[in-house]
Amino acid sequence: MPHKYEPEFKRKIVQLHLEEGRTYKSITAEYGVSKASISKWCEEFNKECQEKSQTDPSVKNEADLMKENLRLRRELDEAKKEDLFLKKAAAFFAKEIG
Repeated sequence: MPHKYEPEFKRKIVQLHLEEGRTYKSITAEYGVSKASISKWCEEFNKECQEKSQTDPSVKNEADLMKENLRLRRELDEAKKEDLFLKKAAAFFAKEIG
């Protein structure tokens, strides 16, 4: 029997996938929602966002903003890792020289 989910719940699941980069598998394991449902909700959300942005060009596509936010988070994480590595390398070489 199909399960009825509230729109807020669906939106949360879509946000976990698009904005936070969670995989279908991890969301399914945590929330018990099928991969097909998550995929369908993400598709519906993208369609809805595109329709909104077409009717009002001043409105940014929310799905695109979520994806951009995810990309920037990953980029920031990578920069932090590189920064930590460079700090450790600088400390190592300072110890070797001094």
